[in-house]
Amino acid sequence: MIRISAPESAFEGEVIELKAMIQHPMETGYRRDSKGDIIPRDIIKSFRCTYDGNIVFEAEFFPGIAANPFLTFHARATHTGALTFSWTDQHGESWTEERMLTVS
Repeated sequence: MIRISAPESAFEGEVIELKAMIQHPMETGYRRDSKGDIIPRDIIKSFRCTYDGNIVFEAEFFPGIAANPFLTFHARATHTGALTFSWTDQHGESWTEERMLTVS
């Protein structure tokens, strides 16, 4: 499950707060299950947010990141456009959510 908090509208030049969270176990590959077997590594490798195609925030994740990564960052509203939030895991699987920002 992906949760995004982004305003639907803003004034030109306004700094907006963006929040993104994806439910993901972020297994490090170091833990063991109840039988003593190693739980395979399964992490999100990267996150990117673009505003009308331009990168506004980007992050690379490592095994030390907690499950269900939650990010908060800011961007300046300059024009009406799409905010695209993308995650990619270590297996190459990707998730994307998009929100429109209307600037007046």
